[in-house]
Amino acid sequence: MSMTFNFDHLIDRRGHHSAKWSKVETDELPLWVADMDFQSPPPVIEALEHAVSHGVFGYPNFGKLPEETIVNWLAERHNWQVDPAHIVLLPGVVAGFNMAAAAAAQPGEAVLVQPPTYGPFLRVAKNWGLTQQENALLPDETGRFQVDLDAFEAAITPETRLFILCNPQNPTGRVFTQAELEGMAEICLRHDVLICSDEIHHDLVYRGQEHIPIASLNEEIAANTITLLAPSKTFNIAGLQASAGVIENDELRAKFNAQRKGIVEWVNMMGMVAMQTAYAEGGPWLDDLLPYLEENRNLVVDTVQNKMPGVRMAVPEGTYLAWLDCRGLDMGGYDKNAKLNPFFKEQAGVVLNNGQWFGTGGEGFVRLNFGCPRPVLQEALDRMEKAVGQAG
Repeated sequence: MSMTFNFDHLIDRRGHHSAKWSKVETDELPLWVADMDFQSPPPVIEALEHAVSHGVFGYPNFGKLPEETIVNWLAERHNWQVDPAHIVLLPGVVAGFNMAAAAAAQPGEAVLVQPPTYGPFLRVAKNWGLTQQENALLPDETGRFQVDLDAFEAAITPETRLFILCNPQNPTGRVFTQAELEGMAEICLRHDVLICSDEIHHDLVYRGQEHIPIASLNEEIAANTITLLAPSKTFNIAGLQASAGVIENDELRAKFNAQRKGIVEWVNMMGMVAMQTAYAEGGPWLDDLLPYLEENRNLVVDTVQNKMPGVRMAVPEGTYLAWLDCRGLDMGGYDKNAKLNPFFKEQAGVVLNNGQWFGTGGEGFVRLNFGCPRPVLQEALDRMEKAVGQAG
């Protein structure tokens, strides 16, 4: 395949203040933190360089350009028609779902999550004095994680005020179907439960799958939903802290914004430059990235399924994350509560997220980030294959 961008290019991130690379030894390969090891799109880099060369970094004012650019992206990429007035700019999605909890619930009420899920979701209840309720996603015989709608409804009580959805789902890689989304949304409507949908991976979906924003299903669901998104995963600009919420319900949007309370302020200038440029000019880069990531995904699936006895995984439908079921592998007496998996770190020199960080159902799993140049991924998989063979 002829590609405009060279994603095989190796970039040394050591010594460049990378959270992903700073916590590993020189002989270890980090496939844990969910950022990619690729340079961001050239237009984004050029726009940032232009902003830096100006040399004045005062308070920014971009007018309505960022909102209009986001709206155009959602229409072109996701067939979702959004009013620019319904866009709320935020310095991060984590701030967004915590603001949603503060807007939706009072201490003593409850928030519903679907483990295994993104770790910060599991801190929301404690942050706001809420009860955490769970509707576990469970694997079928192929390892593909499913939503049990009956169990989902049974998990809701009169105290439930908020449901935090992750779609595409981190860490399982699921892209929920229209039927699944409609089922969850209709149950939330019946029980007067607000939906906060973290769709930060919405652009990273593979062939045969379609990302459907849950708020795009119908007007009633849209009025009951806070959607959070960002260019950070798509264009590898997470360190610039720029994201957005889509809140079509005027009353809900005002309630959400009231939770800023002088703590959650505007997006910094460099983050705004990067977000605006990425959504305006990053499409061709993303169009080349997706098939590259899909080939990386296929390499992981083939290696795990054919060369790692005792390890299973379903094919990720979206994200650049693989959720490996290692419960059939003897990983020894390592610390099961460690954030980074001790077995693969010590036996293979490959640093992966340990499954417990993702909550109920995560024990015995690891999360692998395949958003890296293929030579790095191949080396990591070779090391893991050897470690698995020795453990067997």
